[in-house]
Amino acid sequence: MRVMILAAGRGERLRPLTDTVPKAMVQAGGKPLIAWHLERLAAAGYGEAVVNVSHLADRIVEGLGTGERFGVRITYSREREPLETAGGIAKARALLGEAPFLLVNADIYCEFDLASLRRVSLGARLAHLVLVPNPPHRSRGDFTLEDGVVGDGAAPRYTYAGIAVMSPAMVAGVAAEQKAPLAPLLYAAAARRLVGGELYRGVWQDVGTRERLAELEAHLAGSVAR
Repeated sequence: MRVMILAAGRGERLRPLTDTVPKAMVQAGGKPLIAWHLERLAAAGYGEAVVNVSHLADRIVEGLGTGERFGVRITYSREREPLETAGGIAKARALLGEAPFLLVNADIYCEFDLASLRRVSLGARLAHLVLVPNPPHRSRGDFTLEDGVVGDGAAPRYTYAGIAVMSPAMVAGVAAEQKAPLAPLLYAAAARRLVGGELYRGVWQDVGTRERLAELEAHLAGSVAR
């Protein structure tokens, strides 16, 4: 199974840090956020990753290279301007192939067992999402688990973790250079009962702001101390 890591975003809420450092290359625990993903992907048996880049793209390419030192072969999908999630996937389709792939947001830290997703079979579904309990900044959540993932189910609701197994067919209606978000496509597919999922209650952190980056740094410092 191939992997796509979403790393093209501008990181507006992390400014001014991301004025000079790509969001994916922001350091936490002594290494770039994306490096944590690449190391865990290699350990889980994934060998190929597509990384989409746009803002400060050359800094990411120079920092990661071919991926050899991480144990993963990296191919880059360059976007002249960020195309958002669905647009980025659509542009990278030729690199991803026709089989389902693992999708990972670069701006999260997560200790989920990625190897388990290699055993996910989508069947007729378009995606399998990893969900987490709602963090304080997203108290309303995104989806409900009811024999699959639905967007308008009863409580409890959970937050999409930024990790999923996805069929390329999810973005079949998105042109290669079209800017398009993924969330509306996920909600539409969930309404048609075409999305599966699971709940993960372990360590997960969205690193979208300076405050949440500081929380992650504190967690990682504590892990080293133990």
